[in-house]
Amino acid sequence: MQQTEVILVDRDVPDPLLIERAASLIRAGQVVVFPTETVYGLGGDAMQPHALERIFAAKGRPYSDPLIVHIAHLDALALLVTSLPEQARRLAQAFWPGPLTLILPASVRVPKLVTAGLDTVAIRMPRHPVALALIRASGSPLAAPSANRFMHVSPTTAQHALADLNGRVPLILDSGPCEVGVESTVLDLCSPHPTILRPGGVSLEALQRVLPSVSYHAKENIGAEAQEQKAQTAPGQLLTHYAPNVPTFLFEGPIVAVQRAILAEIQRRQAQNERVGVLIADEDIAVFAQSGVHIYSLGSERMPEQLATHLFAGLRTLEEAGVQCILCRSFPTQGLGAAVHDRLQKAAGGKIITVG
Repeated sequence: MQQTEVILVDRDVPDPLLIERAASLIRAGQVVVFPTETVYGLGGDAMQPHALERIFAAKGRPYSDPLIVHIAHLDALALLVTSLPEQARRLAQAFWPGPLTLILPASVRVPKLVTAGLDTVAIRMPRHPVALALIRASGSPLAAPSANRFMHVSPTTAQHALADLNGRVPLILDSGPCEVGVESTVLDLCSPHPTILRPGGVSLEALQRVLPSVSYHAKENIGAEAQEQKAQTAPGQLLTHYAPNVPTFLFEGPIVAVQRAILAEIQRRQAQNERVGVLIADEDIAVFAQSGVHIYSLGSERMPEQLATHLFAGLRTLEEAGVQCILCRSFPTQGLGAAVHDRLQKAAGGKIITVG
């Protein structure tokens, strides 16, 4: 097992020497963990199949799950796609660099390991200065899923990535916590109508202001038993994903009914001597303050940006506290709330309790 080195890199003014250390590993076909504005990514040269193999091996990720290719300038699209629809140009102008991934027709030069054998490729341009500097210095687009073990909670700090990948990667660039906190929105531009496959850091409402025809319909996710057999159009489509290593339950319904149901479940589990964690909002703290549980508040329910930023850190914090289950409440789905709701559903893996 190799030794994993963690080095601090200034977010806003990355040291060129440190970036070059990481880029030299990338060019040699190695993988490097680096920060983006969404979550930490596990990056390798998107055009080197042996580097892609290392990504899948480090994560324990099935080949049926495609990788997102990260670019630093629009010129790179000529290498990756057969054509660039006008819709893509408008969206790139509005949201790149930023947390939006576009699914486009793949060039034959894109390795099949990137696309899960499909004829489409997922591409985004991150806005994190360290990510952009690393891509430029590497001289090639980077394929980069989240820097965690497959299906585990995504990493929003370098410490999260180290906890999952220590000994599996040579280098982690640490630039502090991620700003957005949930992965990019994945928008399919190869379907008859522009369709969000994974809600994320750019909301449906924001996309529709640029492209009114964009739609999103939450659908039943693919079960784990199908993950090896069927190539996914985009990452994050499985029933269980972004999940802690302890059972997680999502309560949905009117807030007062949800609070009462969670309190009742706390009492039932505490009667069996279980250690319980709850993932809530600031507005709920008074309700649960005397319940004897581990509490993690994501912030105000009126500010979905706060909920998104703290979501994965909250799930990991409760997991690391040694609780035997995590009870979560649902939140409004407007704006970034749609991404928060999607991640909570997948963290629960279908264990959803509807009340009220």
